[in-house]
Amino acid sequence: MSQREVNLLWLRDTLEHLLSTQRQLEWTEDQETIRVLTEAMIRDLERSQRLCESIHQRSLQQLTQK
Repeated sequence: MSQREVNLLWLRDTLEHLLSTQRQLEWTEDQETIRVLTEAMIRDLERSQRLCESIHQRSLQQLTQK
């Protein structure tokens, strides 16, 4: 499996986790649970952003090499 495929698989899994967490967040009213879920979502979003930026940077590098 290529690095690109691994990255895209990881990104898909993270987005699925975000969706699952968001569903849990919709149903809970417990403040501690809300805090834990939103912290997890923020971490997932930050990781996703870093991965997307990395994929974007690689695409720019490949464009300049052509």
